[in-house]
Amino acid sequence: MPVLDHAAKGSNHVTIFIWAGFIVLVFLLLALDLGILNRKDHVIGTREALAWTALWVTVAMLFNVAIYFMYEQHWLGIGHTLGHETGGRRAAIDFFTGYLLEKSLSLDNIFVIALIFNYFRVPLKYQHRVLFWGILGALIMRGAMIAMGAALIETFSWAVYLFGGFLIITAARMAVTSDEAPNLEENRLVMLATRLYPVTKDLRGHDFFAELDGKRAITPLFLVLLLVESSDVAFAVDSIPAIFGVTHDPFLVFTSNIFAILGLRSLYFVVAGLLDKFHYLKVSLVFILGFVGVKMILSHHVDIPSWISLVIIGDVLIIGTLASYIRASQEDSGEVQPAEDDVDDEDDDDEDDYRDDEEDEEDDEDGEEDDEDGEEVEEVDAEPVNDSWTLTSRIYCPTS
Repeated sequence: MPVLDHAAKGSNHVTIFIWAGFIVLVFLLLALDLGILNRKDHVIGTREALAWTALWVTVAMLFNVAIYFMYEQHWLGIGHTLGHETGGRRAAIDFFTGYLLEKSLSLDNIFVIALIFNYFRVPLKYQHRVLFWGILGALIMRGAMIAMGAALIETFSWAVYLFGGFLIITAARMAVTSDEAPNLEENRLVMLATRLYPVTKDLRGHDFFAELDGKRAITPLFLVLLLVESSDVAFAVDSIPAIFGVTHDPFLVFTSNIFAILGLRSLYFVVAGLLDKFHYLKVSLVFILGFVGVKMILSHHVDIPSWISLVIIGDVLIIGTLASYIRASQEDSGEVQPAEDDVDDEDDDDEDDYRDDEEDEEDDEDGEEDDEDGEEVEEVDAEPVNDSWTLTSRIYCPTS
């Protein structure tokens, strides 16, 4: 018995060492990102975003190769004391499938983040910092949610049916609901923060906190960060059960999820301006969520191989992307009329531009009249427009 107890304690120490090592690796990558390579606030261009996206994908694929050898050779007991009993090939396929699934679901999250940034007019050079800290918080919250989900499935076998049913309901709700912007003014997290802390009327650089009348206050940028965090939690409720539909191994679920999230910032700057071109993204996600939900419900009765799940999910994404590209090409060439919502948005933009032009013309006429009167006009330095004040006014005066 003492020998067995000693062996159990040793395996626990190895498990803790592996988990701690992976978390340290993640924080080192994040520190390299913001602390060294992106220390100064700047606008992330498409070329830079593509380079970062390629880098994060490469790192994830290298770790996928490491997963194969970890489970195949059972390094440090992985596949025995840590994770489930499985071979390297199965583990590598499960990791890649979970990674691909999370990446595809994160595109919907990017759409909401883009709405938040555009609605509150966050300066481009500060968006990377908001996303960095938002994703850092997402890593912690998703880790806790994955731990709870894994414990629930291990303790109660019927939890698989619960998760599967939830995914099917989510897919059905996504299929029948229209794409509407979330009600940002009534976000409970933002309302709670504004009750607990005073809010500055303008940005204080890239800082989230500042001094206001001798008291600690939050800046509008912190409120935007809270909105990004809350949106990620909402999407994690869908994506984490979906990955458990691929594998129940908590180590594979956690690592695939984390690597997909690490590349979310750079992916945002690549596709945020192209999301309106992904006409069939929603249809693809509905099918994927529905498939994973059915797979989870049938998991105790029918064993669907991991490679089949990977092929189905990959094919759905490829078909949806190609169909979206063809549709966007037809719209650009005039063969297909844009959706009604897009036309309405363009009409609204044209109307706004027309009103702006009228106002400019009136201002020019007033200026000419003043010059004709021959009166001397004192030159006053124009007060710069403060976009950060607009952030606060968006939150406190949504009707203005």
